[in-house]
Amino acid sequence: MTFSSVSGWAESLFLLYLFVLGLCVGSFLNVVIARVPEELSIVRPRSRCPKCGHVLAWYENIPVVSWLWLRAKCRACRAPISPRYVLVELLTGLLFLACQRRFGWTYELVPALVLVMLLVPLTFIDLEHWILPFSLTLPGIAAGVLLAIPRGTDAVRGAVVGALVGFLAFRLMEYLGWKVFRKEALGGGDKFLVALLGAFLSWRALLGILFFSSLQGAVVGVALLALTGRAGPSGEPAPEAATDAAPSEGEESPAEPELKMTWEFTRPGLSWGKRLLLIPWCLVFQPIPDAPVDEEGEEEDWVPGPTNIPFGPWLALAGLELMLLGPWLATVLPREVWLLLGGVR
Repeated sequence: MTFSSVSGWAESLFLLYLFVLGLCVGSFLNVVIARVPEELSIVRPRSRCPKCGHVLAWYENIPVVSWLWLRAKCRACRAPISPRYVLVELLTGLLFLACQRRFGWTYELVPALVLVMLLVPLTFIDLEHWILPFSLTLPGIAAGVLLAIPRGTDAVRGAVVGALVGFLAFRLMEYLGWKVFRKEALGGGDKFLVALLGAFLSWRALLGILFFSSLQGAVVGVALLALTGRAGPSGEPAPEAATDAAPSEGEESPAEPELKMTWEFTRPGLSWGKRLLLIPWCLVFQPIPDAPVDEEGEEEDWVPGPTNIPFGPWLALAGLELMLLGPWLATVLPREVWLLLGGVR
């Protein structure tokens, strides 16, 4: 047996291990997707059937295999098990292999795998709940900067600048969109996801992320709108909408209250010192009003309309495309276009 053949067998075994590791990580990410939006612990209790509460035995929790063996049904109550579980497991495993093919067995593989472990749950959570939880985005931004440290000063600078520029650029877009359309035009969590992507891929990738995410999201959104009447996933109807009686003939519908942005530093009774301290916080972090308020002044639950589409999944897809397909994109796109889009290598 030659050394090259041993190396080939070792390579195959390592790749198989990486794929199985991805399946196992995907199984854990299913827990994250199910529990984080509900603000539940991802550690306890053990995995169980959401219908009957049956606690899963170890052999019922083997990635992909258990789903096939159980024929996609709970062993206790026979309730169907969503194919999303096996989809997340296979997707994570395949993305792990794609990362290895892109970066080889180098340190660059580590941040790539961590980015996959963040983007997969964020994508599925945003598709289902229309939110990007801070419990994933904020630690993700920190991880992107910390994982850049072993790559040197330039990498750390690129990560920090990428996070800051990505966040501030989308914060500005969020505010300008609200000013133009007088309603939420960009999700409040999107700027944190862009900051996360900037921390991992550096500021050079930001323009490419914005271009590819906007292009693909628009094309798919328009196609879905034409085919199904909705651009994004359907939302649950608001309780108020289901119970309110329709206006009688000749009666005008009540006008929706106008949303106003009242900056915290303009509140009466504040000292000049407090106003000066509040100005940067308000400009960067004060939430944009995105829903009417009820009688108690609390924001009502927002219900996505037929033309709304979650932007987070498209940002995540664009980030993965630039990270994994960079060399290929550099060959198929004109050099000037590729450099304009960041030229991630």
